[in-house]
Amino acid sequence: MVLFVISIMLFNSVVYKMNKHLTKNQIVHIWQFTMILEIIFDIFIDEKTNGYWYFWKGIDWTNIIVYTLLIPPVNVIFLNWYPFNASCIKKIRYFAFWIAFILIYESLTLLPQPWGYFHYGWWEFSYSAILDPFLFIILRVYYKWIYKIEKAN
Repeated sequence: MVLFVISIMLFNSVVYKMNKHLTKNQIVHIWQFTMILEIIFDIFIDEKTNGYWYFWKGIDWTNIIVYTLLIPPVNVIFLNWYPFNASCIKKIRYFAFWIAFILIYESLTLLPQPWGYFHYGWWEFSYSAILDPFLFIILRVYYKWIYKIEKAN
């Protein structure tokens, strides 16, 4: 729980104080997209199959905080600093840095209470290592789509 509270304060502070490249509209879109994707995924992996869970098994009000204040700002930060106009090598390094960051963070969330808040059922760390790059790619594609729509208007 300690890591959870610190993370919420830190990630949201970074979003609100360091945002330089994203419009408010883009931030809202990214925030909503992240919440929807996370909730849909968690319905099946968390609630239906007990693959993993936050805090306690089952539907819990604290999950709403995860969906609204923890994960969306991380995606906003990722896109805010993404090197869109950089070389392919720099983009790959950026992806690698973020995947490593997310995996290290997930490892920390698995610490026992009061520090951690995340628990594995049948889910394994390797599944996250495989899935995280795809989630970042989906996020980047979604952002490019929103950016294109904004430019068309």
